[in-house]
Order: sequence, then C-alpha cells, then structure tokens
Amino acid sequence: MSRIVSVALAAALTLGLGSTAATAATEIEMFFPVPVEGKLAKEMKNLMDRFNSEHPDIQATAVYTGSYDETNIKTRAAIKAGRPPAAVIMSANFVLEYQINGEIQPLDPLVEADGMTPDAFMDQYWTALHGNARFADKIWAVPFHNSTPLLYFNADHFKEVGLDPKNPPATWAEWVEAAEKLTVRDGDTIKRYGLMLPGNYDYLGWVMTALTMSNGGQYYNPAFGGEVYYDSPSMLGALTLVDDMVHKYKVMPEGVTDGKAVSTAFFAGQTSMVVLSTGSLSFIRENMKTDYGVAFVPRNMRNAVAIGGASLIMPKGLSDEQKKASWTLINWLTSPEIAGHWSRFTGYFAPNKGAYELPEMKQFIAQNPDAKVALDQLQYAKSWFATYNTVAVRKALEDEVQAVLAGKKAPAEALSEAQKNADEIMRPYVEQTALRLMH
Repeated sequence: MSRIVSVALAAALTLGLGSTAATAATEIEMFFPVPVEGKLAKEMKNLMDRFNSEHPDIQATAVYTGSYDETNIKTRAAIKAGRPPAAVIMSANFVLEYQINGEIQPLDPLVEADGMTPDAFMDQYWTALHGNARFADKIWAVPFHNSTPLLYFNADHFKEVGLDPKNPPATWAEWVEAAEKLTVRDGDTIKRYGLMLPGNYDYLGWVMTALTMSNGGQYYNPAFGGEVYYDSPSMLGALTLVDDMVHKYKVMPEGVTDGKAVSTAFFAGQTSMVVLSTGSLSFIRENMKTDYGVAFVPRNMRNAVAIGGASLIMPKGLSDEQKKASWTLINWLTSPEIAGHWSRFTGYFAPNKGAYELPEMKQFIAQNPDAKVALDQLQYAKSWFATYNTVAVRKALEDEVQAVLAGKKAPAEALSEAQKNADEIMRPYVEQTALRLMH
C-alpha cells in the first residue's frame, strides 16, 4: 500500500513540475507615456490584463513613465543600465534618434519571419505615418496611437457673433477675422479670447511645425537628421502670425499657456477657439458642456500638419524570448480590433487602416463625426520633426517662440537665434556624417 502511495506521490510531483514548466511565462515590461488628457492608465491596464489572459505564455506589464519627453529619458536610462524594456510606446519623432544612436533594432527580420514583406507590413498603416517608422531602409517602429493638431471651436460663441459653425475659418485671414469677432473686451480688459494655442514644450514645437508647413515651408529635412529650417521665410510668416494674434490683434493671451490650461479655458468659455491634439478629442467630448466643432488647422499656402503621437519600438539588448514576446504584444496592440478600440477610447486615430473596416468603428464614426476630421486631414499630413538630439533642437526653437509670446523678442530676431542654437546642437552629427562620407 505504501508503495502505491509513493508511486502516486512521485507521479503527482512530476505532473506538478511539468505543469509549472509549461506555464512559466516570459515576463516583459512596456513603457507607456500618458502625454495628453484622458484616463489612459486604467484602460491600458485593462488591455494588458486581456493580453495576458489571451497569451498565458507571456506576462506583460505596463510601466507608466510620464510625458513623451520623460519616457524618452527613462527609456534611454534603462537601455544604458542594461535593463531595457521589451517595448516602448515612444513619441514618433524620437525614433530617428534611437536609430542614429544604435539603441533599437530593426523589425524587418520579425516581419519577414511572419511571412510578410516590409512593404506589405507598412501598407497596413496610413501613408502619412511611414516617414517616422520606416527610414534608412528598415522598419524601426510600428505606429500605435497617432494624432494631428486640430482646430476646436465653441459653436455657441460662433452663433453669438454671427459666424457659421458649419463653415469654420479655413484660411489664416479668416482665422484672424473670426478671432477678432470672438474676442470679448471690456475696455482694456479681455473677458474672452478668440484663440489660444498651447505654448509649452513639445506642444509648441508641434504647432509651429503645422503653421510653418501650412505656410508652404518645411520645418526640417526629413532625409537628414542634422538640418532644420528655423530661419526661413515660411517660418517667419508662421511666427509673425502668432505674434500678431498676441500683440497686434490682441486675440490671444500674452505669454506661455500650457495645453491643460488651454483645455480648461475652452471648457470654461474663456476662449472660443483652440488648437489641440486629436488625442484630446475624447477628453473634450466628455467635458465640453456646450456645442463644439472640430476643423482642420487653417492654412495660408496649403493644408498641412505634422503627424504626432506614438509608435512602438523594441530596444536592443533583449533575449530571444523577450523579443518574441515583445513582437507578439506589438502586433496585438496594433491589430485592427485593438487599435480601433483604443482610438474610440482616446480620440487618437487608429493607425491601422483595417480598424475602419470593422462594423463597430463604422458605427462609432457615424455617431461621432468629429472623429473623422483628423482622418480627413491625413491626406495633408507629413512626417513629424525628427533630428539628432531631437528634444534640444526642438527646444532651441521653442525657447525663442516663447520669448516672442512674452513680447521680449521680434520674430525675425528669435528665429535667427533659434537657427544658430539648433545648428550648434546638431554640429556633432553633421561633422560625424561628413567624416563618414570622406572615408
């Protein structure tokens, strides 16, 4: 009898060990920024729980890492410390810098191992997104949640001053005229501004990109990471428009107003028009108590905006198991179903075109036509500013634009200084690439 018990115990132990081995999951971390308004952290946790239940061989955890800029700093620190996350939802315009620094791995081998060509893989995503994901002959990132800047306006304020909410300003001239009509003054006191733009770091550079491009210019050289066009006629026109809105027409507040303060003023009726991300759309839909509209960013020479938002990247230094698990997670998050769900929840448009073929997405767009504006604007969208040392180069401009907003500098002087500072920051890369060509 005791022998039977011993055999049974041995068998049970063996089965138990086998079960444990079979269910040992590959643990991975994904760095996740919360860059704009919205209750994203809770919903991302819901998605991670669902992913883990559907993939019992993987245990994925989202690590919340702050803003895009903060996520960039934390990712670089983790890579240098030899503990890279398996995946990062990274600001799309930082991807080039990671490629220049040799900190991420190309995804082409993983794509081809799935039986797809790189061209077929990228064709799943809107064309405007390709430039920040595929360059230097490789795929370096997979678009996850993306945005364009949009013009939001208070429809009740429009009606109040005789403007048609169905025909919002489409040109700069119409924009200035509308902003003047919408501004409410009591002597020298402004009770309601016609327009507010976010002036904080990152947001400000993105808005200036859109205005420069809509004035017919280029913000940077998308084929070379060491060249920007700050001191150019097209950017001078864009910054002059902003300066005039503040100091000539007095339809915008002086100084720096950050994105959250812009949203708050819009909700409170203290401004009639704002430029914010489509990533803020759900937040505005939930919190705006009066009727509002959504439109393209007004143009001068052409309709044009820069892509914003984030892509998924895979740092170097992962084990084969981590790579495999990371690739599974990346493909799951960017699938039509999950991308569509995330878009409906956040307001970002879904980068995977297949999301818009799903019945639930078609129904959502029919019920929320404001969600279609960013999609319609995509035909005019270009790659997001990306250079060597992106944040510092961007800040070189933003510091000077903030000085203009504060009334401390004229646009031409500010842009000359911005160009000089940016060129100095990019000099190591420019010299490095020149030496490489000589050898």
